[in-house]
Amino acid sequence: LQLFNTTAREVCEGQQLDMDFEKEANVGLEAYLHMIELKTSVLLAASLKMGAVLGGAGERNQNLIYEFGKKLGLAFQVQDDYLDAFGDPAKFGKQVGGDILANKKTFLLIHALETASGNQLKELNAQLQGNEERKVEKVLQLFRDCHVDDWALELKNKFLDEALAHLDDIAVLSKRKEPLKELAQFLVQREY
Repeated sequence: LQLFNTTAREVCEGQQLDMDFEKEANVGLEAYLHMIELKTSVLLAASLKMGAVLGGAGERNQNLIYEFGKKLGLAFQVQDDYLDAFGDPAKFGKQVGGDILANKKTFLLIHALETASGNQLKELNAQLQGNEERKVEKVLQLFRDCHVDDWALELKNKFLDEALAHLDDIAVLSKRKEPLKELAQFLVQREY
């Protein structure tokens, strides 16, 4: 019950941070990671840990599966942000660029703002202030120019590797971990 209550509170805190970020001009990567951890990752982590508790796992394994879920949640969110910008609309099921049109703080935008050159930063800020017809196209080009797409894929894989390392440390037979490894691969390689 404590895990459930803590998770419910954290998800609400994460949602509030997400709404607060809409009003803030500058959101750093660490603050965004914290928000995603609360809004998305702890829900997956708690679900996995509850299963471990119900299955009679020891405290160490419960904590490892929780950390697996947290890192997997981060990888999932990076993929979600990536798909919103660079996904195939036919596979994604909706038009890409919704986060860009809403000026939503995402991994991609935060990294672009942190790494853009002077001229790129000026153009990116101009696009964020405006509502011109080609906003999505122009911001995506700036993302590509700043190599945000490549960086996002590297970051996603980093979080996935960290998640799988926690899973590997769980003291159960490897074959019992396979469904979770398959789930992890599915969540981060999805195209929708």
